[in-house]
Amino acid sequence: MTEHGDAPERRVTQRGLWFDEFEVGVVYEHRPGRTVTEADDVLFTTMTMNTQALHLDAHWAAQTEFGERLVNSMFTLATIVGMSTGQLTNGTIVANLGFSEVAFPAPLRHGDTLYGETRVIDKRASASRPGQGIVTLEHTGRDQRGEVVARAVRTVLMQGRPDGPGAL
Repeated sequence: MTEHGDAPERRVTQRGLWFDEFEVGVVYEHRPGRTVTEADDVLFTTMTMNTQALHLDAHWAAQTEFGERLVNSMFTLATIVGMSTGQLTNGTIVANLGFSEVAFPAPLRHGDTLYGETRVIDKRASASRPGQGIVTLEHTGRDQRGEVVARAVRTVLMQGRPDGPGAL
């Protein structure tokens, strides 16, 4: 019984997906997008000790083919993976197993808005870890014009549903 009536209160805790909830071929769009500022880029770049002038030296970068500083590609990658966490892996991941096929086909610039999406490209039960499974995800980041600025394939070890229907 609750203070609002006789029915028991229904509660929902946000979490990622259990292994058995992943479906190959499904694309998850991660919203809202993230507008990347100069401060974001400079902070990330200096925190990670990346002294690349393309991120830090406006005068030098102005003389490149891009004409300005660009957002650190590792920030872009970290952000699109981070965008996926609430929907896909929050509280249900066991381990991040690795990345492959990482590419940055176009630059992200200060003031651009980054949007992420994740496609489930493979899944299989773990042969050595009962109740867990391996999921392969393709993360894609696009700017506000829809141009792909980052793509990475990531493999994760996921927990199976601990109880109920579909438990491993």
